[in-house]
Amino acid sequence: QVQLVESGGGLVQAGGSLRLSCAASGRTLSNYAMGWFRQPPGKEREFVGTISWSGGSTFYADSVKGRFTISRDNAKNTVYLQMNSANPADTAVYYCAEGKLATFRSNLYDYWGQGTSVTVSS
Repeated sequence: QVQLVESGGGLVQAGGSLRLSCAASGRTLSNYAMGWFRQPPGKEREFVGTISWSGGSTFYADSVKGRFTISRDNAKNTVYLQMNSANPADTAVYYCAEGKLATFRSNLYDYWGQGTSVTVSS
């Protein structure tokens, strides 16, 4: 049974930084791509970014490009989302997901975490 657990969410001021973690148990993450998605209050879930199984490829939604960075430590079975220059529009519940492809398409991810809440105050 694969389990993904996000952590690191909380309250941050606009312009500040936060690092989210996604730890996996049940199997190694090193063979799988990982994605980050978010769901702002009252809105649908949206793609944030993704990283290939090796960490050699990443791509991001335009809304976070240049501010957010995804990385992974396969030895620790953990993926990270570094959020810099946060703004109130980044307020959302953030989810990590595991899949076979590094893609923006949420339906191609097989396992999801329970989410961690991020609030950016103005």
